[in-house]
Formats: sequence, C-alpha cells, structure tokens
Amino acid sequence: MNAAPLHRIVVVGGGAGGLELVTRLGDRLGRRRRAEVTLIDRGRTHVWKPLLHKVAAGTMDPGDHELTYFAQAHWHGFRYQQGEMVGLDRDARRVRLAAVVDAEGREVVPAREVPYDTLVIAIGSQTNDFGTPGAARHAISLDSAEQAARFHARLLNSCLRADLDAAPLAPGALGIAIIGAGATGVELSAELHKVVRELVAYGFRRIDPERDLRITILEAAPRLLPALPERLATATRRLLEDLGVEVLTGERVVEIAPDGVRTAAGRFVPAALVVWAAGVKAPDFLQGLAGLETNRSNQLVVLPTLQSTRDPDVFALGDCAACAWPGKGGNVPPRAQAAHQQASHLARALIARLDGRPLPAWRYRDFGSLVSLGRYSTVGSLMDSITRRSLMIEGYFARLMYLSLYKMHELALHGFAKVFLDTLARLITRRTEPQIKLH
Repeated sequence: MNAAPLHRIVVVGGGAGGLELVTRLGDRLGRRRRAEVTLIDRGRTHVWKPLLHKVAAGTMDPGDHELTYFAQAHWHGFRYQQGEMVGLDRDARRVRLAAVVDAEGREVVPAREVPYDTLVIAIGSQTNDFGTPGAARHAISLDSAEQAARFHARLLNSCLRADLDAAPLAPGALGIAIIGAGATGVELSAELHKVVRELVAYGFRRIDPERDLRITILEAAPRLLPALPERLATATRRLLEDLGVEVLTGERVVEIAPDGVRTAAGRFVPAALVVWAAGVKAPDFLQGLAGLETNRSNQLVVLPTLQSTRDPDVFALGDCAACAWPGKGGNVPPRAQAAHQQASHLARALIARLDGRPLPAWRYRDFGSLVSLGRYSTVGSLMDSITRRSLMIEGYFARLMYLSLYKMHELALHGFAKVFLDTLARLITRRTEPQIKLH
C-alpha cells in the first residue's frame, strides 16, 4: 500500500524571513518526513540585507558572511531550487520559474513549474526610484549583494583613477551623492567616510579625504531618519556634518546626470557616484499576480493570519506583504524585525495547519529602531515592554543592541554552537587581514 504524498510547502524568496522560515520548517517537518519543504530563490547565496551598506563601502567582505542555500538545505531538511518566480497558476497550484542562465547567456536550468499545496511568497522589496530620469542608468541601489559589490568596485576604481591622475584633483573630485536619508543612506555615508581615509593608508597617497571627498545626502522630507525620534535624528545630523557629510533635507531629486544630481529647487550636486536609497516597493511582477490583491507598492495584501485575501493557500511575509498594524492606521513597516517575527509565527502556524488546527493571527511587536554610524556611534530607540514608551539610546549600549539583531538572525539559521565558532573565526581573521576590502 502506497503512503499518502507529503504536503508540499514552497517558500519563494531566500531573504531574512524566507530563509528563517524554511530552516524552521525543514527542522520540524522536513527531517521528520511530515512535509516536503522547498525554497526557491534566483540566487545561490544569502547575505543579510541590513549589512549591504557595509559590503558597498568595503568594510565587510560578503564572502565571510554569505550562506549557501544548497548547504543550508542539506543541514536543515529542506530542498532548494534555483530560479526566479515569473508567474503563478493558482488553479493548478504551480509556481512558474524562468530559465536560469549563466553569465555567458547559456541555459543552466530550463523554465519549469513547481507544484505546491501551501505557498509562501517572501521575495522582499526593491528600491523605488519613482521613475526619476537617469536613475536606472546612473544610480546604484543596494537591493542585493551583487549591487553592493558593484558599487564598491566603482568606488575603488574612482579612487584609483584619482590617485593616478597626473593633474591636480579638483575639490570634491570624489563626489558621492546618496539619495535618501533613511537608515541605509545614513549608515552608508558614515562607512564611506571611514573607508576613504583607510584607503590612504593602503597606498592611495595622492588622495586627500578632507579636500577630495565630498559625501552628500539628499532627502525630500524635512529631516533625516523619520523612524527615529527627532532628537536622535538631530544628533545624527550634527555628527554627520561634523564628519564633513553634507545633509540636504527638503531637496527632491528630479534628475540624475552622468556627473551629478539635480533637485527640484534647481540645485546641482556634482557626483562621480550616486546611490539611490529612497523609497521601497515590492517587485513589479506581483502587481495583479494571478488575481491576488495588491496595493500601490505592489505588496500582497494579507489577513492577520498572513494569508492572502483571495487565496487561503497563498501566504506572504516580509517586505512584500501588506499587513495591517492595528491601532497605527497603516501597515507594518518593512523592517527586518517584522520579517523575523513573521517567520517565527508562520513556522508555528503552518505546523498547526498541517495538524488541522485553526491558524492563529499574527501581531507585530515594535522593538524600536537602531542606526549604526560605524565606529563613530550608534543611535536608536527601544520600546519599553512595560510602559510601551520609546526609550532613546545611543553609544556603546546601542551598538551592542545593533549587533545583537544580526546575531538573532544567525541563531535562527544555525544555532548557538555554529554562530559562536563563526564569530570567533571572524574575530581572528580580522586581526590578520586588511580592515577594508581592496578588490
């Protein structure tokens, strides 16, 4: 007598939430042969997205922190398939994947369909340039490790050209414009301030950071870091300006040219490198996907159970999900902590669903926001669990809290023993290698 087929749980997207979810489900269901758990992602490795500003600046080597999906699947009882989701057949319960091609355009894996019984879409978000002229061509976003590495390569090339140029460098020759004064833009500016000064020690001696480097943050809103209390945002701006970073608020960018950025007020900011870090949206292909409900940001609208409003077998989590935030009059913000909480919740909920029990509702707990300014400072706010008031923190304690966020993600993926050994190995390696990535 043949055994009943296993329930097929397919998770699309190997970001923070998706990877934590399949790891938990693989451990609890896949290893015990209670369900067939599959992860689909277009890449082969994972790097925690809040670290991409460090990859872009060169203060972190992605090779030291990236996780290989094949290895994670082997260790935790789930399957991994490489591919990009391009369509969905809800009637047949199949996810359509595009063909995988290599850098030379040769087909590696043909286009195919993957069947499911329960589907979780966790494909994250991407930068929203709002169709600004020149943005797609002349600006780099930091949505992936590949984009961050490309920016770092351009930064090194710009410094090398400036260092070897026989003519005297013009003031601000190494102009960098960062569009958006949220966490990514602010953190990147502080890291870049440090990196260019480190480069001088590694042989770029014709570069004078005080004279040649010009970092400008442009923000359309009245102030930077809207997720933080105004006092901390003001203190952060003061620190950045003390470092020589120019902060322009109330300046909406209307065009990005090959040599700089133009604002609605007519200001032109010269720049050899432009980073777009303002605004996010879910990938465009989700709009109208198989009749599922989406909002203006392309996010899938979900119920408190994280099920899509039009199909109980399709769930969404992370930045691509629009989940109402009761009492706040809007949706849960697209933050790593929300994806982490949703992954933990869904791991329990999908096991309950498999056992025939009702799905529990998910409720977001806001633990605050933290912003790292590299070696200079860390600022943020934490929610007091008793009074539910925001506690402003900064300095060394804030830095420890910031570092703990990444450790929580690593612990969810690997457990204590591996995280401890990996952390120890990185501390030793940093003593024997350059402090910045030089290639």
